[in-house]
Amino acid sequence: MEKRTLGKTGYEVSVLGFGAAPAAFLDSDKQTAAAMVEALLDQGVNLIDTATSYPGSHEFLGEYLSHRRDDFVLVTKCGGKMPDIDAPDWSERLITHAVETALKTLKTDHLDVMLLHTCDLATLKAGEALGALVKAREAGRVKFIGYSGDNEAAVWAAGRPEVAVIETSVNIVELNNIDTVLPACLANNVGVLAKRPIANACWRDAAQRKGIYRNYVTSYADRLATMELKPADLGYDGNPDEAWPSIALRFTLGQSDVTTAIVGTTNPDNATKNLRYASEGPLPAGAMDKIRAAFRAADPSAGWPGLT
Repeated sequence: MEKRTLGKTGYEVSVLGFGAAPAAFLDSDKQTAAAMVEALLDQGVNLIDTATSYPGSHEFLGEYLSHRRDDFVLVTKCGGKMPDIDAPDWSERLITHAVETALKTLKTDHLDVMLLHTCDLATLKAGEALGALVKAREAGRVKFIGYSGDNEAAVWAAGRPEVAVIETSVNIVELNNIDTVLPACLANNVGVLAKRPIANACWRDAAQRKGIYRNYVTSYADRLATMELKPADLGYDGNPDEAWPSIALRFTLGQSDVTTAIVGTTNPDNATKNLRYASEGPLPAGAMDKIRAAFRAADPSAGWPGLT
């Protein structure tokens, strides 16, 4: 498994990371999902992404994966309302509580990375939320801090000296962050985690989707349709449903400033396929260029923002 340096953290992390949201949101067999994650760890995947807002995700990781804690970089996110504390979103009290709760539930003595989970630019600039994470870092509860989000908020966060990691949308129908957020991260040695790198499989029928995956499919599907791009245009023959996942993941990993692409699944077959796609390296330059050209033709005024 190829490794890349996660910016100023210095962590050497796999280009493919595991997103633990599905194990929480979908009606999955937890033991089967855990065995799948252990298999991914055994094959070199060493970054797991989760969040306090994914009900059951921290519990799943704590119960089934804490014995492998030394085998992966643990990234989680916080900031929004929590059911067990009456504190305002993005307040120091709530974020401090989120950190302590995460440590307990994940059964660990430290969090490798804690990100603010998609607050707006005004909240970032107010400083209380970031300041709370700085205090958690100074206390040794969190090693590195950062921001998960898109557009101008992510650009601003990437320029902050205390921010070490940005998680942002990068995929075949989310290119504006490539031109805005990624350069800011590169300039400041900030590690980049790409969320939704396979664009929520927007080429599939939305009626097939479950849970959280319905949230973005419609917008993404509309974008892909407007781009009028087919796998055959990129040199792929055969079933488009089989070609698109490879195209999408390899496109995201073809962005040199992306450190890790976060992919969540509870299907062991899909996990195995993702390992294969990641091992194949970036798409040929010609295919990368065609995707960018199709996106720009469909969105000439850069009006399609990153979907937070």
